[in-house]
Amino acid sequence: MFPIKFARENIELLKQAAQNKNISVDWDVFQNIENERRKILKSLEEEKRVHKNLNQQLALLKKKGQPYEHLLEQAKKLSDQIKEKEQLLRDLEEKIEEFLATIPNIPHKDVPVGKSSQDNVVVRSWGEIKKPSFEVMPHYEIGAKLGILQLEKGAKMTGSFFPVFADKGALLVRALINFMLDLHTKNGFTEIWPPALVNRKSMFGTGQIPRLEQDMYRLKDEDLFLIPTAEVPVTNYHREEAIPEQQLPLRYCAYTPCFRREAGAYGKDTRGLIRLHQFDKVELVIFSKPENSYNELEFLVNEAEKVLQLLGLTYRVVLLCTGDMSFAASKCYDLEVWAPGVEKWLEVSSCSNFEAFQARRADIRYRTKSGKTDFVHTLNGSGIALPRTIIAIMENYQTSRGTIVIPEVLRPYMGGITEIS
Repeated sequence: MFPIKFARENIELLKQAAQNKNISVDWDVFQNIENERRKILKSLEEEKRVHKNLNQQLALLKKKGQPYEHLLEQAKKLSDQIKEKEQLLRDLEEKIEEFLATIPNIPHKDVPVGKSSQDNVVVRSWGEIKKPSFEVMPHYEIGAKLGILQLEKGAKMTGSFFPVFADKGALLVRALINFMLDLHTKNGFTEIWPPALVNRKSMFGTGQIPRLEQDMYRLKDEDLFLIPTAEVPVTNYHREEAIPEQQLPLRYCAYTPCFRREAGAYGKDTRGLIRLHQFDKVELVIFSKPENSYNELEFLVNEAEKVLQLLGLTYRVVLLCTGDMSFAASKCYDLEVWAPGVEKWLEVSSCSNFEAFQARRADIRYRTKSGKTDFVHTLNGSGIALPRTIIAIMENYQTSRGTIVIPEVLRPYMGGITEIS
């Protein structure tokens, strides 16, 4: 979110940013509010000038002992008009704040301009796509055959896109979570166990609302939201705080379940685990000084890559174009794994630098030794999301015998089990 002064002085830059991100912003609303504000402000300044003169005349008449009631009535009437216009100005400023919340972040200069995922750029790849000597079953078929993925049970309990993992499938989920948390905490991230419900202020701070409110699950009787990602509570961990400069960067990791309605997002990828309303994810969040944030972004991407490398999964790193980035991001990399059963690259992590965009919305600052404050830069990335990672494991580690070999790094977390059969 941008300060009003910046918006007024850089309106064309913001218009271009919104256009490049394919985000519709009603700029006429802003112009109309600004015109009305200027008109009221000009009138208010004139009335205050007249009111000041009246008060000076009143003081003079009182001092001389001359009648002043006629001026007193004028001054009172003018004072009421001034109060009215000051309230109008406050109302307009609130509307401006609401409008500013609809303007997306400005893409970094290195981000390619594009309309969709077709314009994204593959930065690097790791591993190679191997052609199996047998026909690989999609994860939903082998998962059902082995009894570890029971989509129909989740549909019965709740509805579509709420999966159930059973027996060794549940153990695999738990193993992945513990493996990733252990990895990240060893690499300097502090673990957080945050709430799965957050308030409206938290959702606003990270940029999910107002734009994506229809995609979120909200409690009917309380204005609380089920989190779409641990990014929301962990970023708001330092909301309305000033972090001492010497503590930066602060790096956190958190496991949470995540909930997304994704209203209107369906029409493809509806089978299995590719798109869900509830899923598990380990999230990485970093608070950085502005001058270091793009180094921290590369560090964040590398941290997520370590998970995939240790799991032995073929992946690629993709730099998103402007039109495929989120509302709040300045620059974003996606990590995509290869899944031979569904024959697709599947996104398992998005690593973003939001610069000061979220920090301004959530009022997260850092304080220098001299006492000056400025907004931090916030970053986050999945480290990593489980459903599509599980797809990749079930399909890449599948055998011709219809079993799934457990990646070596996960075996200590699964009691030494080497294969699901």
